[in-house]
Amino acid sequence: MEDLAGVKQRFAAVRHLLDERSRRLVVAAESVCMGRGGISAVSRATGVSRGVIRKGIKELKPPPQAAPGRVRRPGGGRKRIAERDPSVVSALEKLLEPAARGGPESPLRWTCKSVRKLAEELGKQGHSISYPVVAELLHELGYSLQAHQKTREGGSHLDRNAQFEHINWMANRYLADKQPVIALGMKRKELVGVCTNGGQQLLPEGHPQQMRVHDFVIPALGRANPDGIYDLAHNTGWVSAGVDDDTAAFAVESIRRWWQSMGQPVHPKAKRLLVAAECGGGDGARVRLWKMELQKLAGETGLTIAVCHLPPGTSKWNRVEHRLFSFITQNWRGKPLVSFNVVVSLIAAATTADGLKVHAALDANASPPVLKFADENLAQVHLRRGDFHAEWNYEIRPASLQW
Repeated sequence: MEDLAGVKQRFAAVRHLLDERSRRLVVAAESVCMGRGGISAVSRATGVSRGVIRKGIKELKPPPQAAPGRVRRPGGGRKRIAERDPSVVSALEKLLEPAARGGPESPLRWTCKSVRKLAEELGKQGHSISYPVVAELLHELGYSLQAHQKTREGGSHLDRNAQFEHINWMANRYLADKQPVIALGMKRKELVGVCTNGGQQLLPEGHPQQMRVHDFVIPALGRANPDGIYDLAHNTGWVSAGVDDDTAAFAVESIRRWWQSMGQPVHPKAKRLLVAAECGGGDGARVRLWKMELQKLAGETGLTIAVCHLPPGTSKWNRVEHRLFSFITQNWRGKPLVSFNVVVSLIAAATTADGLKVHAALDANASPPVLKFADENLAQVHLRRGDFHAEWNYEIRPASLQW
């Protein structure tokens, strides 16, 4: 038999590092190695009782192995709810019927179908089930939380695609002739003041910016009304931050400012200008003031202004939305637009890896009151309509030029 002094010495060296179970397993391993009489010998050397050593030896024995592919022995664990209560699955599916198929007397017809409420309703029907188990059953049945998906655009014009092809053909023709092509659009109005702006920004942890509880218009500040212009040839943008409504006068004033600040310097030999505008709003195809204001601009600049309107209901496909407004939104996400100066600065700071450059300015002028114009007023506009959808495609020349 091994010298008990060695056993005593090894146990004393590690005893203070072991917990109760670990000490039990160590002395049990020593006794097993000694063979017959090892339990008594180790007990004398270490001072651990023989009963504790026997318990440790039992713990050293490998547990019985479960069948392949199983964790527990057959029959172990609680039975699944579907086995104990087979009708619970069908009861759950009835509660989940879409509103179009469920009757008006359905208990959850007009409430949020959360897992807790589903479990509560199943409990009222006599099914003992918790909400985590309801969540598991929903997953097995193929249910998951789904947000609404905007796919129904409603009726579209028969020549919608043809108009897009026409705009593309016109833009390519103008660009090939070194003539400017711009996309004009209105960004959504933004609240000015200490109001919540969607998104997040990096700040010291636990120190978010404190915003107003209710995002209402502050009368002293109002809203910012950004009107944007994107120059397709030079990947540049101009934004007029207006303080008034989206009117034809404001839209044309934005074009005028773009031409004076950015357009004319890079297009010094331009004779024509192509504007891709939306079909509604201040620059809509049916707005007479829009055409009359363009006539004034044509007379001031000497440009023949061609206009191609996007088909109805397609403003989200406007080039200015994807090439300009989206990057402005990214740049000011999480930043409160506390003043018009902040709005202008954040717009002008927007850029992209492709080299987008944006200029912005505040247009504090109030738009003139909207007036109604008769046919004789529109007759003063030197307007020539196109062969394809004349209401969407037309040209306006300065009064000094003849057709």
